[in-house]
Amino acid sequence: MSYILQVDFPHNGIFGEEFSKAFVDLAKDISNEEGLLWKIWTENETTKEAGGIYLFSNEADAKRYLEKHTKRLESFGYKNIRGKIFKVSEELSKITKANFL
Repeated sequence: MSYILQVDFPHNGIFGEEFSKAFVDLAKDISNEEGLLWKIWTENETTKEAGGIYLFSNEADAKRYLEKHTKRLESFGYKNIRGKIFKVSEELSKITKANFL
């Protein structure tokens, strides 16, 4: 069973190419998280938001990571961090072209 973690937060910083370059080391660190299958990074310069969509192999790792990442973001000065965990309906998701590892 897979679980989606959705995280977003207000972000008044850089976007686009600068955003991508600034967070390479963080991306490398996140890629080593236990249970993480993949992460999609999100940013919206218009609404001044950033975040990500994560796929975890189990709910326990998704919950653990949400707690860890929330603390990390708070240490960077971010506030109003929103995180939600959803169980994935793999059968329906495959019909709509989801590609699970």
